[in-house]
Amino acid sequence: MQDILVNWSPQETRVAIVEHGAVQELHVERTLERGLVGNIYAGKVARVLPGMQSAFIDIGLERAAFLHVADVQVAGQTGRGHHAETGTMPPIEKLVYEGQTLVVQVIKDPIGTKGARLSTQVSVAGRLLVHLPQDDHIGISQKIGSHELREQLRQRMGVLVGNRETGGGGGFILRTNAEDATDDELAEDIAYLRKTWVTIRALALKSPPGSLLHEDLNLVQRVLRDLVDERTATIRIDSRMQFDALRSFGQQFTPSSVNRLQHYKGERPIFDLFGIDQEIEKALARRVDLKSGGYLVVDQTEALTTIDVNTGGYVGARNFDDTIFKTNLEAAQAIARQLRLRNLGGIIILDFIDMTRADHQEQVVSELRKQLARDRTKITISGFTQLGLIEMTRKRTRESLAHMLCQPCPTCGGRGQVKTPRSVCYDILREILREARQFNPKEFRVIACPSVIEMLLDEESTHLAGLSDFIGKPISLQAEAAVNPEQYDIVLM
Repeated sequence: MQDILVNWSPQETRVAIVEHGAVQELHVERTLERGLVGNIYAGKVARVLPGMQSAFIDIGLERAAFLHVADVQVAGQTGRGHHAETGTMPPIEKLVYEGQTLVVQVIKDPIGTKGARLSTQVSVAGRLLVHLPQDDHIGISQKIGSHELREQLRQRMGVLVGNRETGGGGGFILRTNAEDATDDELAEDIAYLRKTWVTIRALALKSPPGSLLHEDLNLVQRVLRDLVDERTATIRIDSRMQFDALRSFGQQFTPSSVNRLQHYKGERPIFDLFGIDQEIEKALARRVDLKSGGYLVVDQTEALTTIDVNTGGYVGARNFDDTIFKTNLEAAQAIARQLRLRNLGGIIILDFIDMTRADHQEQVVSELRKQLARDRTKITISGFTQLGLIEMTRKRTRESLAHMLCQPCPTCGGRGQVKTPRSVCYDILREILREARQFNPKEFRVIACPSVIEMLLDEESTHLAGLSDFIGKPISLQAEAAVNPEQYDIVLM
């Protein structure tokens, strides 16, 4: 069973999913930095790039958004831009042109220096269904039961979509929580979604390019729509205002979830009571300690994330092979949790400790797959490669926890390390020699951090004195505590 904790403030909403006393997922939404995925805009084509088969679209954001040909939906074609008859993809320059106005939807938030990714295949999400206004397909979530059950649901949906006068055509995808829905519940969702699309389309006809036509639900509302399932025991909210608003929203769209809502009235902050803030600090650390004494090292880069497994101080098994195997099994469980907790996406490389036995490798991969099956994000995973690594991908639709809460260190610039004081000393000596050949001051004054000045006065004093004699000028030193370890100034007196 799982509990969902909601910590609300005017500037930020934080949601934690707790299973068996351990935090499994963290979601953060800031009022001034709300995610854009699901938002629908009236966009204007700013530039078409045939060489990249893409176009830049102005949707009123700081950076132009990105539309790839595979995400263009036009008449006579099916999903992701494939022609219904030939199976080929028409070139982007034949589908859009500069200055054209398009109704587009954000499918990936801006990440780093990349603009938002768009699609012209618009979808509108409801409680039970996802509406595809430009399609006539009825799809069923692959997580729903057996093939027979999915076919039964598809037939029921065909009748509901065809016979109910709910405002128009369009396709639908049944979400996982629609598995046990009644016909009346499905019909209500169909009517709601079609009405929403009619409103969006009417706005698109009268709104200028760059206008927001439809905004996805906020994080508190998405708790009921996306995060609640049959395992959810309680949803605790520490704000009376948000509790009342969510209860009203739930009574309209998710009545089965309303009885799980609880208003937390305790004096201690709800995240303090359950130790969530400490878990957030751990989720930002590079090292993750395991109960056995082993540990993980998590490194995020621009292209991929690597997770390295180490035995550390664990020596509990009878022999070395068993020690490695048990550490890797525990690491597989911890890795699955860390991926969800940190919201790591893209390419992920797992470096387990080398195992000599094939059955141990198979059991570790099996355990990893088992733990990852609880993740609601799409994941692909391979077995061990020839180098003993596991390669996997996890769909990335929003920033990771670290990218959301942190910024590159102003001292090291994100490298994670700084030059040693000795290296900075030698940089200073070279710079003084370089400037002495161009200028003729009375004195050179070095301003640097205390550790560098201390080294110049102590271990490097001989080299400093030798340089002063060589250039024939005195060199004075001045320590500044506010200067970062790599920074220095040479003042010509």
